[in-house]
Amino acid sequence: MLRKWLLAACIGGFALGACAAGDPGAAANVPDVVRQALQKFAPGLKIDVVEPAPLPGFYQVIAAGQLVYVSDDGKYMLHGDLVDLASRKSLGDAAWAKFRKAELAKVPAAQRIVFAPPDPKYTVTVFTDVNCGFCRALHEHVAAFNKEGIAVDYLAWPREGVTTTSGRPTPTYTEMVSVWCAADRKAVFTEAKEGHAPKPASCTNPVKSQFDLGVKLGVSGTPTIIAEDGTVIGGYLTPEQMLDAVRKHSAG
Repeated sequence: MLRKWLLAACIGGFALGACAAGDPGAAANVPDVVRQALQKFAPGLKIDVVEPAPLPGFYQVIAAGQLVYVSDDGKYMLHGDLVDLASRKSLGDAAWAKFRKAELAKVPAAQRIVFAPPDPKYTVTVFTDVNCGFCRALHEHVAAFNKEGIAVDYLAWPREGVTTTSGRPTPTYTEMVSVWCAADRKAVFTEAKEGHAPKPASCTNPVKSQFDLGVKLGVSGTPTIIAEDGTVIGGYLTPEQMLDAVRKHSAG
């Protein structure tokens, strides 16, 4: 998987988290220099975002579910949390939130499984696995979330991945496809969360594309709850914790 290239090829070998990315030569456009350096370092890498970083002389790059910093001459790459010592805040969080918000906006409503009150005040997106314990515990609160005016948009993220090492569909992926292909997806989704395996079904479905989107957005486990502004606000949350979090990160 492409998201492993940073940790496996670079970060694991350098205690300070920096490595040479190669020199692509002079170029008039700095983002092009950065892109060329990364493509030389990891051929075929799909780069999603290249923009000036808060760190002078560097650009922040989001690619393959990772955020890194690359020098504007294309020679050096840093991987790690860039922290503003005055505010004690991670400066990468804003870039991630902006990216997540934009990417999630592209997911059609018809491809989500939505539990919402008539006039929701807030909306969260939850990458979920029908078999994970904390996902099931979270779904037990969905009526309480709705009562507080919070709509819950579920996207599929089978923790086992899409295929096994032998190339066959994983059991959880197959089960989630059956959920997304059910005539009454909400009812079958809830039944699956209660431990009742869905009736096998197949159709054109978004489960793989949603799993891939999660990887692209840095999702590494379930549940992953994302607020309207693109901030990851947690995994399992109680209704009280959820309401407090969405109020702080409302897009409005």
